Amino acid sequence: MKSRSARWIKDWDPEDEDAWERGNARIARRNLLLSVFSEHLGFSIWSMWSVLVLFLSPDIGFSFTAGEKFLLVAVPTLVGAVLRLPYSYAVTRFGGRDWTVFASLALFVPAGLALYVVQRPGTPLWVFLLVGATAGAGGGNFASSMTNITNFFPQRHQGWALGVNAGGGNLGVAVVQLVGLLVIAGAGDTHPSYVIAAYLPLIAVAALLAAWRMDNVDAVRTEPGAQREAVARSDTWWISLLYIGTFGSFIGYGFAFGLVLQNQFGSTPLEAASFTFLGPLLGSLSRPLGGRLADRFGGARVTFWTFLGMSAGTVALLAASAGGGSFGSFVAAFTVLFVLSGLGNGSTYKMIPAVFALRAERAAVASGRDTSAALAQARRLVGAVIAIAGAVGALGGVAINLAFRAAGASVAPALWAFLGYYALCMLITWAVYLRSPARPTAPAAPEPSPRQATRV
Repeated sequence: MKSRSARWIKDWDPEDEDAWERGNARIARRNLLLSVFSEHLGFSIWSMWSVLVLFLSPDIGFSFTAGEKFLLVAVPTLVGAVLRLPYSYAVTRFGGRDWTVFASLALFVPAGLALYVVQRPGTPLWVFLLVGATAGAGGGNFASSMTNITNFFPQRHQGWALGVNAGGGNLGVAVVQLVGLLVIAGAGDTHPSYVIAAYLPLIAVAALLAAWRMDNVDAVRTEPGAQREAVARSDTWWISLLYIGTFGSFIGYGFAFGLVLQNQFGSTPLEAASFTFLGPLLGSLSRPLGGRLADRFGGARVTFWTFLGMSAGTVALLAASAGGGSFGSFVAAFTVLFVLSGLGNGSTYKMIPAVFALRAERAAVASGRDTSAALAQARRLVGAVIAIAGAVGALGGVAINLAFRAAGASVAPALWAFLGYYALCMLITWAVYLRSPARPTAPAAPEPSPRQATRV
């Protein structure tokens, strides 16, 4: 029952099919829609420096090197990764609605500061790095949003729900780049402030809608020590390593793609912006599909084949960049990598509730405990795991930008490093989740009943 004064829904149980059909599904979808909108803006603000650096030229009073620009886009990625843990905890403390309102309003800070500095020619790099760091607040939105939404939906729909939530948020990377393209095409490459100004009214709308129509649910509140317990689980770290390969690739490539095209092929800001939005757009749209495929075939299986495809795509990138390089082949291979990373994002996140539910089922059956209580405990643990995996995965984006920065004029050394990591992720997926999926901690634990069985 919802408490209208405090905006909290008590005794929320998404696995109750009767309550789900009577109205809980409608409540969950409404919160999902508004969560997507806020998270979408968060991603746009988080990744806006990948667009703004295309404007920072001597024509408007800025003379940053390519290495300095890669550093500038890496800083928001790093801060966003670090903020994911406290953001995820905050939503369990203050509730999904209340924290979404705050997190949306907080986006005014990086947007306002960026609007100020891009109109101040000669501003030193260290000031830009500090302002860029505040954009990490947009990256933190992802963790709180995903932790919140996972509690609204039953296990059978979580692959789809988490995919839609994350995919809609990821679209913010493509949309801010598309806004940048429209500004460059319409007003030229000397007006970065136009890109930022477009988002200020949308931030206000997101905060107002969250305050008006979102809900807090008691299920999102975790027991004390949930993050400590999650840290102690080996699955948390295996899945985090996989998420470095999928989400780290998506956000790292999204931030770096425009600069790579400029450095590798000498593209103008307009030429780079004309292609940078396409990969993140398709990668965002493919994320819900990855969740759907994981719901049907199992997250581990989809994740394994995704990494195999990403390995092949990286080989294609190496071929396209060899010699003089082929611009068309390079862009096409990069776009395929974005799509595959989106699929992997959806399937890897689906693995989190599935793996922990299966472990809880098997441990409960082995010890004779109540299965429903064990699953409820697993659900509370999942939010902490999502936060940790999201934070660690985002660090992969930092590594990608630093790798491109270190590679200099040729992207080949960075691509070889990425190829090696994708091969490692394939090995982890096969060895831990496909060869012997989610092994129970008690060696003699019997299999759960078919009704209880959860596909990893």
